[in-house]
Amino acid sequence: MFLTKRKAILLFIICLIFFFLTYQDVKSSEITSVTGYAKVTDGDTIKIDTFKIRLDGIDAPEKKQKCKRPYLIIFMLTFYEDYSCGQQSTEALIKKINNKQITCKISDVDYFKRLIGECYKRKTNLNSWMVSNGYAVAYRKYSKKYVSDEILAKQEKKGIWQGKFQMPWDYRKSNKN
Repeated sequence: MFLTKRKAILLFIICLIFFFLTYQDVKSSEITSVTGYAKVTDGDTIKIDTFKIRLDGIDAPEKKQKCKRPYLIIFMLTFYEDYSCGQQSTEALIKKINNKQITCKISDVDYFKRLIGECYKRKTNLNSWMVSNGYAVAYRKYSKKYVSDEILAKQEKKGIWQGKFQMPWDYRKSNKN
């Protein structure tokens, strides 16, 4: 059977109608918000129900990461001790969340299939709180949003800024197993 121009156009229109009737908008199935009781994985990752959420724009020390803080200063000589800054970061987030309901505004999904989001406990932005208290740094590679919080924490020598530490991304790079 030969297709005439009219039959070809009619077939095309039928296919187009079929496509529009069966097409589901991909955006409509994307997650934009997650609310619930969070379990803290580490200083920049939480889990709500089955959703693993990476706090957007921040990077916290790894769980096993050690930092140095001054414990004795004699004139111009400073002695440092190691402490578990990664564990401290994790514990600070656990304490801040304190078994309260968390809401995360989801903006993306990362390479590891984690949701990327800005999370809140009531009106407190947890991403900002972690950086401004020195438990995490602004992850400038992905966002400049928390740079001012980091500058403030550094000036006030809060958390990891009280001593010496390796940036979390450098620590991960140098400690690959």
